[in-house]
Amino acid sequence: MFYALAISGWVLTAFVGMVFFKAGKFKLTASIDTLVGAGMTWSKQIPKSLVRLIALLELIGVVGLVIAQGAFEVGVIANVPAFAFAQGWAVAAAIGLDLVMAVGLVMHIVRKEIKYTWKINVGVVLAASLLAVVLAAVPQSIS
Repeated sequence: MFYALAISGWVLTAFVGMVFFKAGKFKLTASIDTLVGAGMTWSKQIPKSLVRLIALLELIGVVGLVIAQGAFEVGVIANVPAFAFAQGWAVAAAIGLDLVMAVGLVMHIVRKEIKYTWKINVGVVLAASLLAVVLAAVPQSIS
Protein backbone atom coordinates (compact mmCIF):
# COMPACT_ATOMS: atom_id res chain seq x y z
CA MET A 1 0.00 0.00 0.00
CA PHE A 2 2.87 2.35 0.82
CA TYR A 3 4.42 2.05 -2.61
CA ALA A 4 1.13 2.46 -4.51
CA LEU A 5 0.28 5.63 -2.62
CA ALA A 6 3.85 6.92 -2.82
CA ILE A 7 3.92 6.46 -6.60
CA SER A 8 0.50 8.08 -6.95
CA GLY A 9 1.71 10.94 -4.80
CA TRP A 10 4.79 11.50 -6.95
CA VAL A 11 2.77 11.43 -10.18
CA LEU A 12 0.42 14.07 -8.79
CA THR A 13 3.36 16.01 -7.37
CA ALA A 14 5.01 16.06 -10.80
CA PHE A 15 1.85 17.52 -12.38
CA VAL A 16 1.02 20.02 -9.64
CA GLY A 17 4.67 20.94 -9.15
CA MET A 18 5.28 21.60 -12.85
CA VAL A 19 2.15 23.75 -13.16
CA PHE A 20 3.04 25.89 -10.16
CA PHE A 21 6.76 26.02 -10.90
CA LYS A 22 6.21 27.25 -14.45
CA ALA A 23 3.52 29.74 -13.38
CA GLY A 24 5.55 31.01 -10.43
CA LYS A 25 8.76 31.37 -12.42
CA PHE A 26 6.92 33.23 -15.18
CA LYS A 27 5.22 35.62 -12.75
CA LEU A 28 8.49 36.22 -10.91
CA THR A 29 10.71 36.90 -13.92
CA ALA A 30 8.46 38.41 -16.61
CA SER A 31 7.57 42.07 -16.82
CA ILE A 32 4.00 43.10 -16.08
CA ASP A 33 3.51 43.96 -19.76
CA THR A 34 4.63 40.44 -20.71
CA LEU A 35 2.19 38.95 -18.19
CA VAL A 36 -0.63 41.08 -19.61
CA GLY A 37 0.33 39.99 -23.11
CA ALA A 38 0.12 36.37 -21.97
CA GLY A 39 -3.47 36.89 -20.83
CA MET A 40 -2.87 37.73 -17.18
CA THR A 41 -4.60 41.10 -17.41
CA TRP A 42 -5.22 41.07 -13.66
CA SER A 43 -1.49 41.61 -13.09
CA LYS A 44 -1.77 45.19 -14.37
CA GLN A 45 -4.53 46.00 -11.88
CA ILE A 46 -2.71 44.98 -8.71
CA PRO A 47 0.64 46.12 -7.29
CA LYS A 48 3.68 44.52 -8.90
CA SER A 49 4.85 43.41 -5.46
CA LEU A 50 1.66 41.36 -5.02
CA VAL A 51 2.24 39.63 -8.36
CA ARG A 52 5.76 38.77 -7.22
CA LEU A 53 4.46 37.60 -3.81
CA ILE A 54 2.01 35.22 -5.52
CA ALA A 55 4.92 33.91 -7.61
CA LEU A 56 7.06 33.35 -4.52
CA LEU A 57 4.22 31.55 -2.73
CA GLU A 58 3.85 29.22 -5.70
CA LEU A 59 7.58 28.50 -5.87
CA ILE A 60 7.96 28.03 -2.11
CA GLY A 61 4.96 25.70 -2.14
CA VAL A 62 6.54 23.53 -4.82
CA VAL A 63 9.90 23.37 -3.05
CA GLY A 64 8.24 22.60 0.27
CA LEU A 65 6.07 19.92 -1.27
CA VAL A 66 8.91 18.08 -2.98
CA ILE A 67 11.38 18.29 -0.07
CA ALA A 68 8.83 17.32 2.59
CA GLN A 69 7.39 14.45 0.56
CA GLY A 70 10.85 13.14 -0.25
CA ALA A 71 12.05 13.42 3.36
CA PHE A 72 8.97 11.61 4.68
CA GLU A 73 9.19 8.75 2.19
CA VAL A 74 12.94 8.30 2.58
CA GLY A 75 12.37 8.25 6.35
CA VAL A 76 9.74 5.53 6.00
CA ILE A 77 11.89 3.43 3.66
CA ALA A 78 14.98 3.85 5.85
CA ASN A 79 12.87 3.27 8.99
CA VAL A 80 13.80 6.62 10.53
CA PRO A 81 10.76 7.69 12.57
CA ALA A 82 12.22 11.19 13.07
CA PHE A 83 11.16 12.06 9.51
CA ALA A 84 7.46 11.32 10.16
CA PHE A 85 6.80 15.03 10.76
CA ALA A 86 7.54 15.73 7.10
CA GLN A 87 4.28 14.08 6.06
CA GLY A 88 2.35 16.91 7.69
CA TRP A 89 4.52 19.49 5.93
CA ALA A 90 3.93 17.81 2.56
CA VAL A 91 0.17 17.79 3.13
CA ALA A 92 0.30 21.43 4.26
CA ALA A 93 2.24 22.41 1.12
CA ALA A 94 -0.30 20.64 -1.11
CA ILE A 95 -3.16 22.37 0.71
CA GLY A 96 -1.36 25.73 0.41
CA LEU A 97 -0.97 25.30 -3.35
CA ASP A 98 -4.60 24.23 -3.53
CA LEU A 99 -5.63 27.42 -1.73
CA VAL A 100 -3.54 29.59 -4.07
CA MET A 101 -5.31 28.02 -7.04
CA ALA A 102 -8.74 28.25 -5.36
CA VAL A 103 -8.22 31.99 -4.83
CA GLY A 104 -7.21 32.26 -8.49
CA LEU A 105 -10.38 30.40 -9.48
CA VAL A 106 -12.54 32.78 -7.46
CA MET A 107 -10.70 35.75 -8.95
CA HIS A 108 -11.39 34.50 -12.48
CA ILE A 109 -15.07 33.99 -11.62
CA VAL A 110 -15.37 37.53 -10.23
CA ARG A 111 -13.57 38.99 -13.27
CA LYS A 112 -15.82 36.94 -15.59
CA GLU A 113 -12.77 35.25 -17.16
CA ILE A 114 -13.73 31.77 -16.03
CA LYS A 115 -14.92 30.70 -19.49
CA TYR A 116 -11.29 30.94 -20.64
CA THR A 117 -9.56 29.46 -17.60
CA TRP A 118 -11.95 26.99 -15.99
CA LYS A 119 -10.34 23.82 -17.34
CA ILE A 120 -6.87 24.45 -15.97
CA ASN A 121 -8.16 26.10 -12.77
CA VAL A 122 -10.53 23.26 -11.89
CA GLY A 123 -8.02 20.61 -12.99
CA VAL A 124 -5.24 21.99 -10.81
CA VAL A 125 -7.55 22.51 -7.81
CA LEU A 126 -8.72 18.90 -8.08
CA ALA A 127 -5.18 17.57 -8.58
CA ALA A 128 -3.82 19.51 -5.60
CA SER A 129 -6.75 18.39 -3.43
CA LEU A 130 -6.27 14.76 -4.43
CA LEU A 131 -2.55 15.12 -3.78
CA ALA A 132 -3.20 16.34 -0.22
CA VAL A 133 -5.50 13.36 0.41
CA VAL A 134 -3.02 10.86 -1.06
CA LEU A 135 -0.11 12.30 0.94
CA ALA A 136 -2.16 12.19 4.12
CA ALA A 137 -3.06 8.53 3.43
CA VAL A 138 0.52 7.31 2.90
CA PRO A 139 1.22 4.91 5.78
CA GLN A 140 4.09 5.71 8.12
CA SER A 141 5.56 2.24 7.73
CA ILE A 142 6.09 -0.08 4.79
CA SER A 143 4.45 -3.12 6.38
